Amino acid sequence: MDVSFLGGPRPQRGVGVVAPFDFALDRELWRWVPDDVSLHLTRTPFVPVEVGLDLARLVSEHETLGEAVRALTAVAPEVIAYACTSGSFVGGIAGERAMCEAMTRSGTVPALTTSGALLDALTELGVRRLALVTPYTVSVTRVLEEYVAEAGVQVAGCAFMGLTRHIWRVPYRDVVAMARRAIRPGAADALFISCTNLPTYDVIPQLEAELRLPVLSANQVTMWAALRRLGTRAVGPYQTLIRHPDGSAPREWPVLPEEQQEGWT
Repeated sequence: MDVSFLGGPRPQRGVGVVAPFDFALDRELWRWVPDDVSLHLTRTPFVPVEVGLDLARLVSEHETLGEAVRALTAVAPEVIAYACTSGSFVGGIAGERAMCEAMTRSGTVPALTTSGALLDALTELGVRRLALVTPYTVSVTRVLEEYVAEAGVQVAGCAFMGLTRHIWRVPYRDVVAMARRAIRPGAADALFISCTNLPTYDVIPQLEAELRLPVLSANQVTMWAALRRLGTRAVGPYQTLIRHPDGSAPREWPVLPEEQQEGWT
C-alpha cells in the first residue's frame, strides 16, 4: 500500500518537562501546547514523603534535577521546564535562579521553573497585588507568600486547602470555592492558583468571567513561559495571559455559555 500521500510526520519542536514523581496531570499540560510542539516528560525519583516543605526541597535538589535533565537531552528538547511550584519557590528567588542555572548546566539548553514563570507572567500583566489559592498546608502557603513578596508583589488575599496528598483529585468546584474566598472586591490585580498537580485548565475562563480579572495557574504559566522561549504561543480559550500578548486585560470579559459552566459551581 502506497502511503506517500500522507506526508509527514510534521516536524516537531520539543519542550522537556521535569515533574515531581506524583505529578498526575500530563494531559492538562498538553492542552496548552500547539500541534507543532511535543512535550517530553520525566519524573523525579519517588520518596515516601507527603506534600510539604520537606518534599519540596527533596524534589528540587540540584543533583536530582541534573539527572532528569540529562535523561531528557536524549530527545533534544529546545527548552527544559521544571513543573513544580513549591519545589521552585521553597528556596526563594535566589534558589529558583540557582535551579535554572543547574538545569542549564546539565542540559546545555535554556531552563525555567513554574515559580520563575509566575514572576514573568506577573511582570507581563503588570500585577502588583496578587490573590493566592493553594492546595497546600499553611506552612507551604506562607513560603509562597514570602516568595511573591520578595518579588515586590503584595499578597492581597489567600485561601488554602491544607492537603498533603492526592491533590490531582480536587474537583473544579473546590478550586472555584477557594478562589471566591481569596478574592476581596478591588483588592487584587490578578489571581494565582498554585500547584502543578491541581487541575485548572477548564476553570480559568470561568473564573475570569466571574471575577473580572486575570486568573493564572501553575501549569498555565509554565507552558506559557516554555512556549514563549520557543518563539510560539500557548493555546487556550478565554485566558488573559494567552489571549493578550501585550499583557492587557480584555475590554469586555466574556459571558460563557451555560453548558460550559456545568460541574464547577
